[in-house]
Amino acid sequence: FDRIADLMDRALTADVAHELRTPLHVIQGNMEGMLDGVYAPTPDTLDATLGETRALARLVDDLQTLSLAEAGRLPLTLEHVDIAELLADVVTSFSGQAEAAGVALRAATDGEGLAALADWGRLDQVLSNLVANALRHTPPGGHITLSAAADGPTQVRVTVADSGEGIAAEDVPFVFDRFWRGDPARSREGNAGSGLGLAIAQQLVQAQGGSIAVTSAVGQGATFTIHL
Repeated sequence: FDRIADLMDRALTADVAHELRTPLHVIQGNMEGMLDGVYAPTPDTLDATLGETRALARLVDDLQTLSLAEAGRLPLTLEHVDIAELLADVVTSFSGQAEAAGVALRAATDGEGLAALADWGRLDQVLSNLVANALRHTPPGGHITLSAAADGPTQVRVTVADSGEGIAAEDVPFVFDRFWRGDPARSREGNAGSGLGLAIAQQLVQAQGGSIAVTSAVGQGATFTIHL
């Protein structure tokens, strides 16, 4: 077991190094090019460099969140969260991106007053990660639906379902692994994200005493289900 853990740690270190290397190389190349006079520091060049620094900052923040959650040290503020209100907020946040992508985004809840004991901010982060992931894999004309319903007397079930290209059966067991992306050719516009969004979503749900799972098939979209 110690050898397996050591191999996993080494693999994670290699993955992190790989993810950090790309934006760092772009930033370094842009800065050196401007200093050497290869090209002028135009607004477009500076914007591109700034964009890479933001991507790097997001990756570092994601790694920190994932590390704290896996260690059980992530601070949580548990309260009774109005699920309908939360879903509406998430839809509002992504409405512009969805419209630009030509994807219909909506929320639906079964009954009024549906609440779950959760951390509002962290649950919002989970749903945002799932919606962002769905947008990357749903072509124009498709749809994404956030829904919620009571699941027995003490649980709430929240789902994020899309009509995208779906996930191959052999890939489904790995979707919550760190840095897993599947086939990058199937990501819309080649934008595969950092590969940490689903891993973070799983850790944040589990930190709140819940569970998350996915069902999918190629060509039939994907449905992520959270139980709280």
